[in-house]
Amino acid sequence: MTPLLRTRRAVWGDVRFLLGIALIALSIGGVWLLVSSSSRTTPILQAARTIVVGRPLDAADFRVVDVGLGSVTDDYLGPQDLRPGVVAGRTLQDGELVPRSAAADADVDRTTTVVIESSTGIPVGVRPGSVVDLWYAPPLDDGRAHEAPRILVAGAIVSTVIEPEGMLAGDGVSVEVVVDRADVGTVLAALTGEALLSVVPVGATP
Repeated sequence: MTPLLRTRRAVWGDVRFLLGIALIALSIGGVWLLVSSSSRTTPILQAARTIVVGRPLDAADFRVVDVGLGSVTDDYLGPQDLRPGVVAGRTLQDGELVPRSAAADADVDRTTTVVIESSTGIPVGVRPGSVVDLWYAPPLDDGRAHEAPRILVAGAIVSTVIEPEGMLAGDGVSVEVVVDRADVGTVLAALTGEALLSVVPVGATP
């Protein structure tokens, strides 16, 4: 073997050795970054109770939890993101981490709340966050009977169930429901027109 051939093999051996060292270093660095990012936590808002659509987002409705979300951390709200004028853009369930997509500006929110008393009582299981249909039966002209019930507003969301209080309280249970602003006039007309209103869970019949 000539000295030139031995020299070339020695150089190539050194290059492969250096490449191996570099690959090992890259592998170690990648594992370190992965472990580092997975162990890094960020304070995120978590709903402490059911928050219905349209309700202002208030610090009292949340707890702060440290969560390792990696690259999707920016998709969720932190304590610093709470500010006046922000409302729930959809219903948030108790214990849910709050995504940014669930927040909306109050100025562009198209919902509001109305309080009604159900003539048939409130079904078991209806609670804040429940989706219900509002049925109504308009009075007949003679004022002694009512028409057959029909849907007044579909897909309303219960905000609060208001139980009667005190000895003088009536027997009825009222509910505050979230409806589209476009439906408010229809609901108020039914209330003032002495129609019978009923709260019915979606999927049931009155």
